[in-house]
Amino acid sequence: MEINTLDIQKTNEKELENKQNNFLESSLGKTISSAVDIGIRAIFPDFIEEQVINLKDNLLKYGFSEGIKTTIQDTISVGKSAIGLITGKFDNINQMQQAIKAGGLIDGISSLLDIAISNGSKNGIFNFSTANNLIKGKDILLDSVQKNIEKTFSKQLESVENLQSHIDNWKNYFEKKDFDNMQKEFELINKDLEILVPMENTINKARVVQNLHTLIKNRDQDFNLSKEEMELCEKLV
Repeated sequence: MEINTLDIQKTNEKELENKQNNFLESSLGKTISSAVDIGIRAIFPDFIEEQVINLKDNLLKYGFSEGIKTTIQDTISVGKSAIGLITGKFDNINQMQQAIKAGGLIDGISSLLDIAISNGSKNGIFNFSTANNLIKGKDILLDSVQKNIEKTFSKQLESVENLQSHIDNWKNYFEKKDFDNMQKEFELINKDLEILVPMENTINKARVVQNLHTLIKNRDQDFNLSKEEMELCEKLV
């Protein structure tokens, strides 16, 4: 029985690790794409919208897009090792932020930009002036990426605080048996979970609330829960 329990624990940890990695790949991919857009506008202030989109699309097409996923994956792997993450899964946002920095994501993106600019030039997509300005302005692009990544993690930290606040509010209304306000907080908790990177501690706290809320709702807002029912809601996370 003990072996089975350990196997289940390892499986759950691996699933959480995969969810975290997939979330990071998607989130950072969007963040980097948006940052490149901002950087291009800064390097080429006279470009109209169509020119900005065309230039960005060509950077993606000629080496940036196909390499970004691998670069993020390598960054996560190297970063985890660099900060001594033994379990493979992140326990908090700060840990994740440190790993991305230690994994050398900015250096990887810099190399991808070099490849994309070079390929675009060789294929006649970028003329000399455009390629030269991209090379000279690469630091502007990288700075934009760095700032956008920091902003992404700041939003995650803010969302964690919001989630905890909504959980605390829900518990307060639960004590008062105020189901209407519990429902409002419950909906906000669900929204927070949709945008938050999966973290075991965060998820478990929210799941307990979700289990209790669902139980009370299904019993026509009956708050008379037994000790066993309360304990079961916590064990089911």
